[in-house]
Amino acid sequence: MVNMQEMFSLKGKVAWVTGASYGIGFAIASAYAQAGAKIAFNDINQDLVDKGTAAYKEAGFEANGYVCDVTDEDAVVRTNAQITKDLGPVDILVNNAGIIKRIPMHEMAASDWRKVIDIDLTAPFIVAKAVLPSMMERQTGKIINICSMMSELGRETVSAYAAAKGGLKMLTRNIASEYGKYNIQCNGIGPGYIATPQTAPLRERQADGSRHPFDSFIVAKTPAERWGNTEDLEGPALFLASKASDFVNGHVLYVDGGILAYIGKQP
Repeated sequence: MVNMQEMFSLKGKVAWVTGASYGIGFAIASAYAQAGAKIAFNDINQDLVDKGTAAYKEAGFEANGYVCDVTDEDAVVRTNAQITKDLGPVDILVNNAGIIKRIPMHEMAASDWRKVIDIDLTAPFIVAKAVLPSMMERQTGKIINICSMMSELGRETVSAYAAAKGGLKMLTRNIASEYGKYNIQCNGIGPGYIATPQTAPLRERQADGSRHPFDSFIVAKTPAERWGNTEDLEGPALFLASKASDFVNGHVLYVDGGILAYIGKQP
């Protein structure tokens, strides 16, 4: 009989979650810590790393923070080496770091396009490339890419983001295809609209007490009739990092309250 506690345990595993000082990355790393993993996270500057370290400590978790620009291959290689020295080789990688620039495509500078592609698509390639050799050698590993509903859908003003996240979906499938023989599973999580500090202005009540128009739009498009919470991502992220998903590979798990399955209410 399978022991379910052991199936979902991450005891002794080293998990590196990029851009996990706050928000979705912080929630995922915290879930992994509760499951027994040793946590490494990075962010773009020392201030964010310090804030993240303090947040983990306040939550009762130990986490090793590193300053690392995930678009800089040399920095990523150094950080991976330091994590290995401090905690051990990476067993679980979550490519969470990302940005979005909401600019109409015909007004978007090529430099802004390249920055979004670099962070949201090229960086996951760079970080995965850094951890893969050790995973291949040890014949085990989990890589989880934070995709998006924009891996499937288009929307105005997010051309670069949608292109990057669509590419990340296909990178996920290709890593699964190329490295499955090494017992490495690469899957994605596609969050729906999640209530975070970044989305708070879109959920504020208007002066007359009514919902923000975008808030009304999202609630109407979601069968669950609510925004997601970061906690909604913790179970799926734990599943994809644990033994429970050892035969799940190349899949993107959309945690969206049903948006992608729903045509919307009749006006």
